[in-house]
Amino acid sequence: MSDLILPRRDLILRAGGLVAAAGALPLLSGCDAINDAEPVRKILSLGEEMHFASQRALTDRDALAREFTRADLSPIFRSNGTRMPAGAGYAAHVARGFADWRLKVTGLVARPLSLSMADIRAMPQRTQITRHDCVEGWSAIGEWTGVPLHRVLAAAGLRDGARYIVFRCADRIGDADYYESCDRVDALHPQTILAWALNGKVLPIANGAPLRLRIERQLGYKHAKYLTAIEAVASLDRIGAGKGGYWEDRVDYEWYAGI
Repeated sequence: MSDLILPRRDLILRAGGLVAAAGALPLLSGCDAINDAEPVRKILSLGEEMHFASQRALTDRDALAREFTRADLSPIFRSNGTRMPAGAGYAAHVARGFADWRLKVTGLVARPLSLSMADIRAMPQRTQITRHDCVEGWSAIGEWTGVPLHRVLAAAGLRDGARYIVFRCADRIGDADYYESCDRVDALHPQTILAWALNGKVLPIANGAPLRLRIERQLGYKHAKYLTAIEAVASLDRIGAGKGGYWEDRVDYEWYAGI
């Protein structure tokens, strides 16, 4: 089914050719230059909306990502993105074993929460062995244990108007804190979990300790690490640059990174 969906890279190249042929701008060799052209950006935006709609139309909204066995585990599970958040605050949490780390759940919920790691581990858990696919081209299979996100949202009383879930993180890249988001469908998916263990051991710092998102049907950059807060919102327009994630805001990564 994925063959029916036009890849974003192909769309960029085709859009550049169309605009150049129309005389709107010279055909440039770099994708960044092409992306900067307003007519092309509008085409890309339309293409991404079509990609999202096509994925939803052509795939089962409740379909599970493939799960593996322990025999399939990768010898080393590489880390993606930040390997150690900077700052004295995170270092202090590490020194205390994350005993006073809190995950806040706010926004369009009936009962805002502030959960400790002990609270999170006391909730019903799920363990799943899945493949992590990084946008950089590598993959690894790991065993993740954590609380299903739908249980946390149920405890908070997710309101009907909440269409998106925003994930705030402790790592800061450049001048901004990392964040990501997903829609309500993926938030309530049974394999979307808040993981605190990898391969039967407490999550390593490089892999997102003490808590990271696993959203198994999307690429690795959607799996936010070092989670500090979850916010239920009706729209992403006023969050960051309005595109739904740190990299989406800056380098036009797709917001819906379905695989």
